[in-house]
Amino acid sequence: MVEPQRLLVVCLGNICRSPMAEGALRARLEQAGLRQVEVDSAGTGDWHVGLPPDSRAIATARRHGVDIAGLRARQLSKRDFDEFDWLLCADHANLRDVQSLAPRASRGRSVLFMEWAGLAGPVPDPYTGNESHFEQVWAQVDAAAQAAVARLLGRLTHNPGQATGDT
Repeated sequence: MVEPQRLLVVCLGNICRSPMAEGALRARLEQAGLRQVEVDSAGTGDWHVGLPPDSRAIATARRHGVDIAGLRARQLSKRDFDEFDWLLCADHANLRDVQSLAPRASRGRSVLFMEWAGLAGPVPDPYTGNESHFEQVWAQVDAAAQAAVARLLGRLTHNPGQATGDT
């Protein structure tokens, strides 16, 4: 039996990029039948804890058939380093923040989301932008979600007993 894979997407406030990425990942994983892969999201900051995603993020995801309205922002916790196989960071600043909090043994599991998925570039923060910025971020995180599914399917197909760890 394949062990569950647990992915945590991390951005700054957990109201734009990471909930959109969580929604895209959940949708793509569901389409692929990868029910053993769990996804969550968190922010490095505490400004929005308990709040739903930004209304523009909700609207953008909804336009693409994904409902993220029920998500609530939370802050990254020390427990996350034990509970998740990968901490997938939106950009370099988020990665630095996560790695500064990570126990030494967990630092290698904190990576840029796009790079982990096999794509280039960080995911820019659309918070101060307009609807087109949110659409650009959706395109990025959805492409990364599709690439992540391909990565996971490749791992599960070629290494069925090793659903966690590095490829």
